Amino acid sequence: MDFYISLCLDGLCLAGQAIMHILFTGRLTGKTPRLRHFSVYFLLLCTVEILSLKFIPDGGIIPIGAGIAALYIMSRFGLGNRQPVSWLAAVLAFYISQLSFGIINSMEAAIFPHFVGKPLLYLLLLAALAVFFLLSSCCYAAALKLLSWTEGSQTHYIGLLLFPSLFFLTAELYILQTAYGFLDVSLSREQVGQHIALLLLQVMGLAALLCTLYAYRQLCQGFQAQAELQSLAQAAHTQKVYIAEAQARYEQTKSFRHDIKNHLSVLDGLLRSGKLEEGREYLKKLETVSESLSFPHQTGNPVVDILLGEKLGLAKEIAAEVSLVLPKLCGIDDFDLCVLFANALDNAIAACRANDGAKAIRISGKQQGDFYMLTFENTCLDGPLPPAGTGLSNIKAVAEKYHGALLTEKNGRQYVLSVLLNVSFA
Repeated sequence: MDFYISLCLDGLCLAGQAIMHILFTGRLTGKTPRLRHFSVYFLLLCTVEILSLKFIPDGGIIPIGAGIAALYIMSRFGLGNRQPVSWLAAVLAFYISQLSFGIINSMEAAIFPHFVGKPLLYLLLLAALAVFFLLSSCCYAAALKLLSWTEGSQTHYIGLLLFPSLFFLTAELYILQTAYGFLDVSLSREQVGQHIALLLLQVMGLAALLCTLYAYRQLCQGFQAQAELQSLAQAAHTQKVYIAEAQARYEQTKSFRHDIKNHLSVLDGLLRSGKLEEGREYLKKLETVSESLSFPHQTGNPVVDILLGEKLGLAKEIAAEVSLVLPKLCGIDDFDLCVLFANALDNAIAACRANDGAKAIRISGKQQGDFYMLTFENTCLDGPLPPAGTGLSNIKAVAEKYHGALLTEKNGRQYVLSVLLNVSFA
């Protein structure tokens, strides 16, 4: 009878662990597990349990290591996660399980010996299993909330979290192996005190894990903020150059317009005196000066005109079409326009260059009342939308600053970025 009850409890425990481990790994890495993932992982855990009972009856670190390897395989090849992320998910999942086991075992070791041989013991075992699942679920939820994992954004620093997690897991396995290898039915007060001390130690281990996850998240956010700050500083420097060049171009154009009457008088004099060749040469010089002051794309804003000419001029392999005229009475700062256009063009050019087919960019604008809609369309690779990066974050910040919004859309190999701005913003 005890054998079958123990077998049922072990089966429930393994099934519950399989579900929690796969769900935790999927939530941690942003992947959606399927029913086959749960089934295959449960069979792997059962195989590990049967082999360990047959060849390693005392348990130890080998069965746990085999379980971690099984979860790594499911994460790496089943869910398609990266190698370091898969190792971290497996170690964290098993550490939380073993820590929950340790906390429950501490309470069992202090209470259950008084009920050995009594029917109430079976109810207590079921209650302990339910508390184990509840405690594990709470720990997994807390870990997910603290870690706030985004695939690919933190893998550079994953070693900072993986090694402490391995240390915590090893310490917990040592406690389980040395303190709970057998159940003593005749506990003294001193032994009860030892189990209570182990319980407190493992609760502190849980707190240490949560603090480590929180510190890791803050550290990654600090690294990301530093990288974004450097990117913004570089973008600000580039945009100041565009603005300075636009101002210089404006002064040159103003000077040329001021002198245009004198140039026309000289040309008229050459023609009146019959000096046609000299007149043609003088006219060619005027055309050269005029072309040097003109922009390949006319938007009504010299800063944007220079930026478009600079960016698109370096991407001559991409077919570009610009059909927009920015309103003259526009309350948007030139610096913010530079941020918007520079980031949108950089993303569009990068997407076009990654595409092995047609490469095209189309920029258009339309005003309706106080709002102006900018649309950037470009060809790209077929597939899901890429994750939002610093460029889109900067564009979104500009849109929100001017009481607008940002929208991205992808249809096959066509990507569309729409930015709505309130041009009457003062």
